[in-house]
Amino acid sequence: MRLFSMYSLVLMFAFILPSFAEGEVVLLPPDSTQQIAEKVKDIVIYHDERYYAAFPSIVRKPDGEFLLSFRRAPDRRNFGSKGYSHTDPNSYLVQMTSRDGINWSGEPELLYAHDFGGSQDPCLLQLSDGTLLCTSYGWTQISEADRKNLRTPNFVTGGGYVFLGGYVVRSSDGGKSWKGPFYPPHIQPEINFTPTGDPVPAYNRGALYEGKDGRVFWVVASHDQLSPSKTSNHLLISNDKGLTWQYSAPVAVDPEVVFNEASVYETPKGDVVAFIRTGKYDDQAVIVRSTDGGKSFGPWKSMGFKGHPLQALRLPDNRVLLVYGYRHQPYGIRARILNAECTDFETAPEIILREDGGSTDIGYPWAVALDEKHALVTYYFNKENQTRHIAGSIIRF
Repeated sequence: MRLFSMYSLVLMFAFILPSFAEGEVVLLPPDSTQQIAEKVKDIVIYHDERYYAAFPSIVRKPDGEFLLSFRRAPDRRNFGSKGYSHTDPNSYLVQMTSRDGINWSGEPELLYAHDFGGSQDPCLLQLSDGTLLCTSYGWTQISEADRKNLRTPNFVTGGGYVFLGGYVVRSSDGGKSWKGPFYPPHIQPEINFTPTGDPVPAYNRGALYEGKDGRVFWVVASHDQLSPSKTSNHLLISNDKGLTWQYSAPVAVDPEVVFNEASVYETPKGDVVAFIRTGKYDDQAVIVRSTDGGKSFGPWKSMGFKGHPLQALRLPDNRVLLVYGYRHQPYGIRARILNAECTDFETAPEIILREDGGSTDIGYPWAVALDEKHALVTYYFNKENQTRHIAGSIIRF
């Protein structure tokens, strides 16, 4: 990639790309021999002190409009709570639109509210025919006395929330309306039951991917062990645009390491690659690869850096923008640009997009291309441990 001096870059942004010229242009990393991306500016997409907004995903529709989804719940600190919780009975999936991906205004619209509990982590995928998929999962609050009547085992988190499992909603009109929920199948490694006594349907937080043959890949998680509690990752494949799913193969399983939130990606050569968040592994990001179209996966490998969860965006030149949260001091958002086949993850320079976060409760970045040279990385953020909001960073690559 051609290298520019700071002066040349400033002139280029000022005269060639005026719409991106606001804010500081930061060259990252500072070593001029490895300049692979520049951050143009940070933006605030949605901020409301009444709400806890988190876990965004974003796509660009065929008409050019950007569609952003995220989870919104009341900020319980306004009601006397001393802190934040990721489970809430009034946690809904909402959406916003923008014509340019930079200017966002107005109130979010409801994307979906689960009938039986709060929803988490909407994950958008736009298919080649324009269909939109959005995966999520839910929790319902049940008293301790009533939980004694449930079929066990079940997954219970703080506050008495019992896991409902995953679901999918679909839109054929660009997000104006959504149909569903459609429930994916239960996969055999999952040991838990829902509050209604049914096996937990497949779920996960992370990007799905439509392969070049039209198959849709989804790396899901499963609780495969009670004590100590542990999850593993597995591949589901849909041949009918996300209406039905079939189990394909285990992706990452280990007796001790926890694998959960995962994004999947297909390289130009056809490898199916999963980027996975881990637990009990020093927060190391993990990569797993299939060279047979998802029928089987090779051994998982540490990527050599901390970060979670991750999402991969193919750039116009087939390189891959890999974005991830960084929940260690200094808290923030980071990225790397990998080669087309995602084989240089250990040597690709790290790009620090943000390091001014107020706590570990940040991240979950999701990127989308703005044009041939710019991308928007969305994420949730807080400053000084205050209101959780949806923010973004515009970068030139």
